[in-house]
Amino acid sequence: MLRPKLPDIPTLPTTTVTPQQVQAPAPSTGRPLTPYVGIGAGAVVAVVVVGIVLTALLAAVAISAVSVAVAAVVLRSLVSNPHKR
Repeated sequence: MLRPKLPDIPTLPTTTVTPQQVQAPAPSTGRPLTPYVGIGAGAVVAVVVVGIVLTALLAAVAISAVSVAVAAVVLRSLVSNPHKR
């Protein structure tokens, strides 16, 4: 009944294609890229080292806090109840 009509396949015209001109690369400024790569690698290493140092300091503070808390609990138990033993 209602069937869509498919369009005819268009035929491509046969024309000759002329190659486009290739643009010459832009002249370099004379500065090598090596120092920028070195700065990037140095920055990454610095960030990693700072991250490791900060993580170690955070771990040291956490361990110190736990040990102080344990010492406080022990001292409190020793001082507060001398007669209950």
